[in-house]
Amino acid sequence: MNKVILMGRLTRDAEVRYSQGESTNAIARFSLAVDRRFRRNGDEQTADFISCIAFGKTAEFFERFGRKGTKFVLEGRIQTGSYTNKDGQRIYTTDVVVENAEFAESKNAASGNNNSNGGSAVPSPSGTAGDGFMSIPEGDEELPFH
Repeated sequence: MNKVILMGRLTRDAEVRYSQGESTNAIARFSLAVDRRFRRNGDEQTADFISCIAFGKTAEFFERFGRKGTKFVLEGRIQTGSYTNKDGQRIYTTDVVVENAEFAESKNAASGNNNSNGGSAVPSPSGTAGDGFMSIPEGDEELPFH
């Protein structure tokens, strides 16, 4: 099984291009900064910078909302490949092919992180508190779980 789930912030605006031919297809490339869970020797938290690619409707989603600093949860698979560069050297690549993407925080939370979203309209879930979660009144006995 080849399945990847990541949460992180875009390191720059997503770069979107369209394929040529009978049916054009959107292709988005971007890098996701994913914080590591643990810190080494008390140093500042480190991150991994993961190359990602998305196709079709998912790529169009990143064309519209994929701005530097925006936090996403991605689901996809790892794909490896290789090519020969202009100097004749073999270059090996590893990318996450994004199959599903969701916002990981509300617009209000994102603006509080001093992101440069370029004024993009990131939708926030309706009926939510400032943290992106729905407000549930205390003592509500009608909940389906206890």
